Amino acid sequence: MADEEEKLLPQPDTADIELVKVLHALGDPTRMHLFRVYASGEQHDCSSERLGLSHLHKSTVSHHMRIMREAGLASTCAVGRNRYVRLRRADLDARFPGLVESLLASLPPVEAPEPPEPPESPEPPER
Repeated sequence: MADEEEKLLPQPDTADIELVKVLHALGDPTRMHLFRVYASGEQHDCSSERLGLSHLHKSTVSHHMRIMREAGLASTCAVGRNRYVRLRRADLDARFPGLVESLLASLPPVEAPEPPEPPESPEPPER
């Protein structure tokens, strides 16, 4: 199978990113959650489960990603039918120095998921 071509979806140039659009995009709790996830610096696929949004429908997650991309917060790379998203950290830091760091510092700490309960071992038979 041939390598699929990567295509960067339309996004504003760094100089065209507007603070009001960035803040408006982050005014939604789901997008603020995605912002925190994307702040890891890694590229993320669009799996609701891996993004911690399994309670949302795929089209809803896609909508939130589009809002963030159009505001200039994230870039989305299309590879075949898959989409990979990354925070535009360098562009945001260049345009609004300290904004990303201040926003991340203002968020409550991420709670680690509870580890699963170990299965109960069967009682040993009485003798």
